[in-house]
Amino acid sequence: MNEQTLLAPAREWDMEALAQIYDQYSPALYRYAMRLLGDQDAAEECVAETFSRFLHALHNGKGPRQALKAYLYRIAHNWITDYYRRHPPAEAIDDHERTLADGEPGPEAWATRRWTQEAVRQALHHLTPDQRQVVVLRFLEGWSLAEVAQALDKPVGAIKALQHRALARLRTLLAHFMEAEHV
Repeated sequence: MNEQTLLAPAREWDMEALAQIYDQYSPALYRYAMRLLGDQDAAEECVAETFSRFLHALHNGKGPRQALKAYLYRIAHNWITDYYRRHPPAEAIDDHERTLADGEPGPEAWATRRWTQEAVRQALHHLTPDQRQVVVLRFLEGWSLAEVAQALDKPVGAIKALQHRALARLRTLLAHFMEAEHV
């Protein structure tokens, strides 16, 4: 069901429409939050707070009239930004031990993958919040430039510029992380 078809009954507190909105958008919002936060509990809290704020806005006669997906991601993005203001990420990449289950790659492959994920996550946190959101929505969530522009309420040209600067900064940061690893 499309956003407009869901929004009209949701604004009238139709429980089926609200449940359908949650079912449709919560998995993607959770993946988005996990990519940025790297913590299951924080990602779950982000999704819960996103929908709580959405319901509160509807209750107050506000909230989106269109672009529901963009509206929900904007709420999640703002929550994540606030989260990192309250809990700044550590500068060093964490070294957690893990017990591997049968069939999983060996410890070397797991460690390399984990290090790479953490390096990218750390690099993302050195971007501005808008740059970070553009990169995550464009390359991890697969959104078009127009969808990202709508979510950030900016022109497509501004999104292209943010993307360009973000990717240049990520290249620099990841090269720095790779040099530090080989020192």
